[in-house]
Amino acid sequence: MGNKFKEQAKPEEPKKAEKPMKENKVVRSVANVVSGSFLSKEATLKNLPFIFFLSFLAICYIANGYYADDQIRKVNKLSNEIKELRTQYIVVKDSLVIKSKQTEVAKALAAKGSGIKESVVPPKKIIVKTVKPTQQID
Repeated sequence: MGNKFKEQAKPEEPKKAEKPMKENKVVRSVANVVSGSFLSKEATLKNLPFIFFLSFLAICYIANGYYADDQIRKVNKLSNEIKELRTQYIVVKDSLVIKSKQTEVAKALAAKGSGIKESVVPPKKIIVKTVKPTQQID
């Protein structure tokens, strides 16, 4: 226990009274929501039906957005299908026009061997003359 240098505590200067900084209203509100303490306040309990109503509206709004997106996708899919079917219609119609030509029909009948041949005599026009009955004079 020898001599030791002792530090003497310096007398502390009196601290100035620090004012607690006022928190911003938004910060306090967010802190109340995060901590859950806003649920125990009477004003919140009074407005609980309105909060549920707003939550319901938000859910409906989100569901409506998804429904609209789904409908847009369906419309685009049907538009593409219509374009494909129109193209297919044009191709089939063109094929029908080619196959229904007189020469093509004659070739198809000859290939089948049905015995039907193309006529080389041009068709004749039949004109029917109607005679009006004459009036008989008495």
